[in-house]
Amino acid sequence: MDERNRSAMTPALSGDGAKNLPPRETSRGVVHENARHTTQFTVVGNHLAQHVALSLVAIGLATHIQSLPAGSPVDIRSLAARFPEGTTRIARALRELEAHGYLRRTKERTERGQVVTRTVSCNRPGRTGGGQRRTNGPAPRPAKGDGRPPRPEANPPPQRREQREPRRRTALPPVPQPAYSTPDLLRTAIGVLSGLRRTDPRLLISENDAEHLAHGVATWLEREYAPESVHRALTAALPQEPLRRPAALLAHRLTAQLPPLPPFRTPEQPSVRHPLQNCDTCDRAYRAPEPGNCATCTVVTDSDPCSLLVRTST
Repeated sequence: MDERNRSAMTPALSGDGAKNLPPRETSRGVVHENARHTTQFTVVGNHLAQHVALSLVAIGLATHIQSLPAGSPVDIRSLAARFPEGTTRIARALRELEAHGYLRRTKERTERGQVVTRTVSCNRPGRTGGGQRRTNGPAPRPAKGDGRPPRPEANPPPQRREQREPRRRTALPPVPQPAYSTPDLLRTAIGVLSGLRRTDPRLLISENDAEHLAHGVATWLEREYAPESVHRALTAALPQEPLRRPAALLAHRLTAQLPPLPPFRTPEQPSVRHPLQNCDTCDRAYRAPEPGNCATCTVVTDSDPCSLLVRTST
């Protein structure tokens, strides 16, 4: 009984599908009953079907997109009309597929000038340009006499990379604001900024930066600083190395070296304008609060009264 009986007949298999059944020792997990597809099928890699980072909605959506013919709409509204998931979940799934390389969405301009979104589905991320794009019609047959179709090139030409979004420029530091920004004051401030490049060519700034810095220069001018003094303060002791952002350096100096406010001055009282009076001695007009002698006749009278008598008689 310890030897195997090689003459015993093996149990019969239940058709062709028996080779796909799992062994009898398998008591847990899924059991596959596979049938070979000859038409209406799509090949999906396990790297997508068993992706550990993608959500179930993203995996199913990628499978659906790969099964569609070329030219089918795959925008958020069309997919939301096809499936019960809402636009929010579909948009999140599309962003997941785009982040992992299964979708590429780029903006293109048509011949009519309209901007459209071009969506490219990648069944294997990292392998672009290796296969033929799917079309709705049958593949063209080679004409007679052409011989065998040409083999694909071993090293296909590199495709142009997607245009990256330009980096957002960092905003300039804030500058002091004047109490009263009159047009003449801002015009003078712009003139001071435009003249900085004559002293140092590195201080060439754009128009937008000049409009931002003009309020800081106007604050200096408002504090009784002459344009020449502001020019010297902004151009003195500059670093020797190249300036990456001269406008940021100027904004820092306008804020860090801001002069103090001028001392308070009491406004002078306007002089009182007296009415016109006629001199009692020389009959000339002069201004005084009350009638009497003018200043000349008063001085003569106080110094030599006799000269007044002689002047009156003449």
